[in-house]
Amino acid sequence: MTTTRFAPSPTGYLHIGNLRTALMNYLIAQKTGGTFILRIDDTDPERSKEEYVDGIKRDLEWLGLSWDRIERQSERLDLYHDAADKLRGIGRFYECFETPTELDLKRKKQLNMGKPPVYDRAALDLSDAEKDALRAERAGHWRFKLDQERINWTDGILGDISIDAASVSDPVLIRGDGQFLYTLASVVDDTEMGVTNVVRGSDHVTNTATQIQMIEALDGKVPAFAHHSLLTGPQGEALSKRLGTLALKDLREQGVEPLALLSLLARLGASDPVELRSEMSELIDGFDISKFGTAPTKFDVNDLFPLTARLLAEQPLSAIAEDMSALGVPADKAEEFWNVVRENITTRADIGPWWDLCVNGAEPVIADEDKDFVETAMTMLPDAPFDGETWKNWTTAVKEATGRKGKGLFMPLRKAVTGQERGPDMGSLMPLLQKVKR
Repeated sequence: MTTTRFAPSPTGYLHIGNLRTALMNYLIAQKTGGTFILRIDDTDPERSKEEYVDGIKRDLEWLGLSWDRIERQSERLDLYHDAADKLRGIGRFYECFETPTELDLKRKKQLNMGKPPVYDRAALDLSDAEKDALRAERAGHWRFKLDQERINWTDGILGDISIDAASVSDPVLIRGDGQFLYTLASVVDDTEMGVTNVVRGSDHVTNTATQIQMIEALDGKVPAFAHHSLLTGPQGEALSKRLGTLALKDLREQGVEPLALLSLLARLGASDPVELRSEMSELIDGFDISKFGTAPTKFDVNDLFPLTARLLAEQPLSAIAEDMSALGVPADKAEEFWNVVRENITTRADIGPWWDLCVNGAEPVIADEDKDFVETAMTMLPDAPFDGETWKNWTTAVKEATGRKGKGLFMPLRKAVTGQERGPDMGSLMPLLQKVKR
């Protein structure tokens, strides 16, 4: 059975890049009737915060990405200790004592000599006495000893990948302060939880190579890996500096509809066009990881609002009932009101101003050249309540009295009644207006 996972660090709020990874893993699990695990990567006690854990859950629940189980890495430390002991026992784990400054000097020296900046494994040559002396001065960190051979796998998006392990530094798995790093924790969890498919960003390709060797060293089964392209801004610019403005909680507050966001991300970067879906089941059925390309994928937050508008316009009254109730729209007027305004909103927040217009009227917007015309027209508008013939009868009478026609007739009257140049069909809107400011 397929098992996937989404493993965010609770060191900040989820952003659009995180969501792309979460969604792909979720859809793969759902399409096969498998298991989707939410795994909180909270092994860093200094940076992990409970408010971010709550935020992650809230964002996924808002989007309808329900998890089958939740795990916290901070509660699994004993498993990581056991794995570290096993790696030591088979000679694949060794202690190192270089400071960050010393490592930086080594890298610079290698680069100056035209060599790749790969850790030189100097710690393997230390005697027990030398290690004891160094331990008295500083805490040691632990590295996984790679077999220096080619690491090969067929990636679900990138195709056949081959990385020479000799060109990669032995990864640090435990810091000097004893903290387990992501690489070890992830490998242990993927192995122990039976994860069968891992989808993540293409910036993890080298990590995957080293993790494949670690999984094999721990007698685990290597999952199927797929690395999606990274998102860029609409002009191809890096999103990294803008991710703070692309937090899911901010998109939610701006009124983006969940399925508009999911519809875009489920196809963004794929060979199939983006299709607006109104049900999660449609997203699941139409998802195919093999159709995603390798090139950086452009994301424009402004694309979300036309999709949101289209999605809302398709919704039945039942889907908007809570919004209507909160605005105080009477039940006997709700259906008529929704049918009139549904094509004229971008987000749910736009419903309120239209209802306010219906109840309280709008401040007229009148151009100087239209003042006399509008003044004359307003004397001809009957008092509320209006009906379905009011607009037609009124504009016909005004046309006959003033000689105006076409846009010169209708636009000034629309602006005088609604305060706006655009909006619903006036014949349908007028019966809903309880007053018109004159």
